[in-house]
Amino acid sequence: MDALCGSGELSSKFWDSNLSVHTDNPDLTPCFQNSVLAWIPCIYLWAALPCYLFYLRHHRHGYIVLSHLSRLKTVLGVLLWCVSWAELFYSFHGLIHGWAPAPIFFVTPLVVGITMLLATLLIQYERLQGVQSSGVLIIFWFLCVFCAIIPFRSKILLAKAEGRISDPFRFTTFYIYFALVLSALILSCFREKPPLFSQKNVEPNPCPEASAGFLSRLSFWWFTKMAILGYRRPLEEKDLWSLNEEDKSHKVVQRLLEAWRKQEKQAPRKAEAATGKNVSSEDEALLQARRRPRGPSFLRAMVTTFGPSFLIGACFKLIQDLLSFVNPQLLSILIRFISNPEAPSWWGFLVAGLMFVCSVMQTLIVNQYHQCIFVLALRFRTGIIGVIYRKALVITSSVKRESTVGEIVNLMAVDAQRFMDLAPFLNLVWSAPLQIILAIYFLWQNLGPSALAGVALMVLMIPLNGAVAMKMRAFQVQQMKLKDSRIRLMSEILAGIKVLKLYAWEPSFSEQVEGIRQRELQLLRKAAYLHALSTFFWTCTPFLVRLSPGAGLLPPGSGCPGVAGAQQTPP
Repeated sequence: MDALCGSGELSSKFWDSNLSVHTDNPDLTPCFQNSVLAWIPCIYLWAALPCYLFYLRHHRHGYIVLSHLSRLKTVLGVLLWCVSWAELFYSFHGLIHGWAPAPIFFVTPLVVGITMLLATLLIQYERLQGVQSSGVLIIFWFLCVFCAIIPFRSKILLAKAEGRISDPFRFTTFYIYFALVLSALILSCFREKPPLFSQKNVEPNPCPEASAGFLSRLSFWWFTKMAILGYRRPLEEKDLWSLNEEDKSHKVVQRLLEAWRKQEKQAPRKAEAATGKNVSSEDEALLQARRRPRGPSFLRAMVTTFGPSFLIGACFKLIQDLLSFVNPQLLSILIRFISNPEAPSWWGFLVAGLMFVCSVMQTLIVNQYHQCIFVLALRFRTGIIGVIYRKALVITSSVKRESTVGEIVNLMAVDAQRFMDLAPFLNLVWSAPLQIILAIYFLWQNLGPSALAGVALMVLMIPLNGAVAMKMRAFQVQQMKLKDSRIRLMSEILAGIKVLKLYAWEPSFSEQVEGIRQRELQLLRKAAYLHALSTFFWTCTPFLVRLSPGAGLLPPGSGCPGVAGAQQTPP
């Protein structure tokens, strides 16, 4: 990097610790400002572009009329492109007249200019795709403003220290650039008008989430009116919003059915491909038993339908897990700063600010994750119930004899609910090992071998909780059988209600139903006791870890930083 800014006019080093770290008035070198700080927003936009274009192509909502807001945002993008190219031409002008600017003054205006042109084109493409509020561009303009704050301060301080402006042209173009990106950020926070030729919402009380902007979705501001109304008076059924269009059963079930039919069409083709090879009759006879063509898979259909939403939730979960380990490390740095009286005071403010930003980001991310995963769980349940119900309407009489009404009702009422309950825990398959590995790593750094005592205690708790979980699963299987028997009996009672009334058999059948129900309640009671016992064990585990024998083996010098980091580490 020094080669890009180390020669020619206004040259400087890429990094200088004496200027940036070991000083009471920190600043960044001009080379760092003109390279890394200028490239960060560009790298972000180009990295997000492929995924965002793929999303826009598959989520078209009509197009938006060219409004004053869209025109103004486009004009700002064109002006930013012109400012960047003006700096590039100014560098060529200096090169022609023998000033020999550093190579960074050619590279950065070119990169920034192309990126600003891309952002301008993206504004118009979003308008044609019906995007009312662009989260990608809001983050891009925010990064532009944030990365320009340090040069904004540095140029003013340098001009005050020298009593003059060393490069008036670049000084002027930078502050024009800063004003333009700040204006673009403010304008991008406003929503465009609804797109033309889009499906109109005819619901009497539509959900405001569908029309909310990016910032409103990020902060859940669209829910504020409902919260205020619920605070003023008890909510009624008429106050509740209708479902979003993509969450309604006819949309979810249709998507799942299309994926299932696609699986059904692909299964015969795979079978033909598997048996279509040229083999001898003897080989065919020998391999016939091994050839078991894969049939259509409902699980693959669900993955195809709900996989993208699940991956988005998994990304939120990954970011939240990583951020949960940042604050303990920052707290450790802050404690070391307090114990060092010679450290510059701005270090403490910087670490405290980073801790605040990290906490805010963690709060935003974890709430977005919960919103995404619980909506996905609702779609799981809706899709499964809808598919089973549609299948139940068209099955033949012979199949009805094999599958009772109670089994079908159980599939819709219980098994679908199990999928909904399972969705929030699916990410723990990879999240829990990641958290355990990171926690052990950071604890080992602070406590050394003493950290293994707590880990050993947690490992010893796993068989106990595993036994409890297996017992609860056995109770659930028994409960399903009892529920199936009760529903089958109730179906028979309703089917023969005339005969039952004629012979006055109500008390007998009522006792049978009550007996099955009582056995169900006993199983539910036992399962509740086991669940409470499991929760008690996991609640007590952190305290037992602190009381483990390894706690007395702390090596010399280990203290508050490690303990603080361990306390804030997720279990």
